[in-house]
Amino acid sequence: MKRIFLFVLDSCGAGAMPDSEKFGDIGVHTLRSCSTSDKLHIPNMLKAGLGNIDGLDFLGTEAAPTGAYCKLAESSMGKDTTIGHWEIAGIVSPQPLPTYPDGFPEEVLKPFREATGRGVLANAPWSGTEVINKYGDEHVRTGDLIVYTSADSVFQIAAHEDLVPPEKLYEYCRIARNILRGKHGVGRVIARPFVGENGNYKRTSNRHDFSLEPPKETMLDAVKAAGFDSIAVGKIFDIFAGQGTTEHVYTKGNTDGLNKTMEYADKDFNGLCFINLVDFDMLYGHRRDIDGYAAALTEFDTWLPKFMEKLGEDDLVMITADHGCDPAYTATTDHTREYIPLLILGDKVKPGNLGTRTCFANIAATICDILGVKLETEGKSFKDEIL
Repeated sequence: MKRIFLFVLDSCGAGAMPDSEKFGDIGVHTLRSCSTSDKLHIPNMLKAGLGNIDGLDFLGTEAAPTGAYCKLAESSMGKDTTIGHWEIAGIVSPQPLPTYPDGFPEEVLKPFREATGRGVLANAPWSGTEVINKYGDEHVRTGDLIVYTSADSVFQIAAHEDLVPPEKLYEYCRIARNILRGKHGVGRVIARPFVGENGNYKRTSNRHDFSLEPPKETMLDAVKAAGFDSIAVGKIFDIFAGQGTTEHVYTKGNTDGLNKTMEYADKDFNGLCFINLVDFDMLYGHRRDIDGYAAALTEFDTWLPKFMEKLGEDDLVMITADHGCDPAYTATTDHTREYIPLLILGDKVKPGNLGTRTCFANIAATICDILGVKLETEGKSFKDEIL
């Protein structure tokens, strides 16, 4: 194979994992919730075999699917973006990244205040939209930074763009990233710029993630080291702290991500193009917007045939997720511990059900096997079953 396109439909979970209750998630199922919306119309993914995946027959099954397909269980102890993507790329994380349900301790905040010269507001788990409406006025009046977290391993800094320009906010995030190491090594420090006025604050697309470096070699590192292209689209570059990529491009949402990926379909590269489509999670999952999530899946499905038309016989497409974020689950607004779906498409793909597999890292093992690249991982390749 010459080119492999790996899409992560961020948070598109395929049903609760057996241990989901340990993560506070009971009866969660992102795709099932989306199926209740009349905005969901995904005939192309269904034709590929999405509804034939174990437990997804409520979507509708296909008698002669065009792709290979399966469901993957997460081996890592987490349900967040960083750990999910790391596992997709070959790293299993036996310990969860640190979380802060009571806010960050003074040993973190004191050096942060000293280094930035600014105070801190909030310091608790918050919804991103709610926290800026709650503390936005005080932030504008005092210049103090809005620092908050969630159920995930994140340190988020929100600031008004007129008061703290994005580049200055990114500088503050780099300061926080340097502080948050060791036992306080959160998965991501996230810049959350916003604009607007009292009662009408709105986050902008200038978000930027500053991730913890992966603890060992990933699929991206192995692909790059072997001399292949390793292209990151969307927040992939940030999730892996820039490691293992030969080229990257940021995106401003799903539509922009699809447009930029379509451009790569027209380019003559040799290797991997790893794409994250963030709106499923950021705009619809966390905001518990079932119709919005379903409409975003419909947008991707409608776009898919046009993309496939541009591919050659030596190209491969994988479509998966990194965790769940059930838009109908009201107990929290956080990610949900779920299986992920996997669809594999291409002229040389042998259609069929690969069942339910353990470990997202099977994806990394398979991609590296196909490209003839060596990677030490707990994942098991299913190359011979799909080609």
